Amino acid sequence: MLRWTDRAVLVVLILDAVLIALLGMFFLPLYVGTVPVPVSALVAGIANLWLVREAARLSTRVAVVAAPLAAWLTVVVLFAFIRPGGDVVLLDDWRSLLLLAVGSLPAAMAVGTVLARGQAATT
Repeated sequence: MLRWTDRAVLVVLILDAVLIALLGMFFLPLYVGTVPVPVSALVAGIANLWLVREAARLSTRVAVVAAPLAAWLTVVVLFAFIRPGGDVVLLDDWRSLLLLAVGSLPAAMAVGTVLARGQAATT
């Protein structure tokens, strides 16, 4: 059971994940001259990894550890299919796939590490 302070920290981590997802999608079409530079994908990957590791400090429960990643993925997938006012938020090209891969895979591996530690502790 999480203490109320840990719950408050988890809520902040989830809100950070939502904010990172929104900013990552908004800055995804960034160009330097004529070259696309999707630096927000790298920022999202590093930030999500940090958020999951901070959530792992609060608890070893997978639901707690994966909550920031689940929030980030939910926002990205929602904006991939739901386009507010017909505006395109998530692009239909390779940069969107890069955002999904780089943004989620490092954090998913960190969640897997927590799972492996939990199984090793019970055996």
